[in-house]
Amino acid sequence: MTETQAKVKILLVEDDVCLQKSLAFILEKEGFKVLSTQTGEEAVIITRKEKPDLILLDLVLPGIDGYKVCQILKKDVQTANIFIILLTGKRKIEDVVLGLKEYADDYVIKPFEPQILIARIHALLRRKNKSENSDRHILEFDELAINLDAYEVHADGEKIDLTKTEFDILSLLAGNPNQVFTRSRILDHVREDNYSITERVVDYQITGIRKKLGRARKYIHTVHGVGYKFEAESKP
Repeated sequence: MTETQAKVKILLVEDDVCLQKSLAFILEKEGFKVLSTQTGEEAVIITRKEKPDLILLDLVLPGIDGYKVCQILKKDVQTANIFIILLTGKRKIEDVVLGLKEYADDYVIKPFEPQILIARIHALLRRKNKSENSDRHILEFDELAINLDAYEVHADGEKIDLTKTEFDILSLLAGNPNQVFTRSRILDHVREDNYSITERVVDYQITGIRKKLGRARKYIHTVHGVGYKFEAESKP
């Protein structure tokens, strides 16, 4: 168990008692502190009181459902920054999209492998740690500027139109100069749905980014047999 894990508090909101107990056991074995409840109303109360780092939230709950819980917590300035992963048995894409529109950060479709859920949790926590450890909102290099707040990229003084996935990959690499990222770690960061995409999608996205960046493509290096890195020093 790492020091970071020991400090992480997770609220598990699940009305299936058997599933709740098994998930709590798994999460505690990973070193997380787990709080549990079976209703949306209690989830809101506990969240406001305990301020967990992350919430695992079932969509179908007695009383207010997971969608409503998302709305309440994400509109409250005291709880808006808490990550929410939806646990859903609904497989229709419109159900998933609705959940994400209601301010959830990620989702996992039941039934799922515990390892997948743990990976999703770690991915969000890495994003949180990176945000807390950096006050920089614009990454600047000689020919390249990346505005993380505005989702804008300029190369050689020209605005570059990137897709959201391309932007997320570029900002991940550029935000960690000279650090090598495996394809699986990049997928972990930009994943839309781990059930349908493969690591080769990363290669396709990198190719698209390089084409659009022009001369600034020089920053993105392939580390053969491993993944990719952004080789540069950012401006102070």
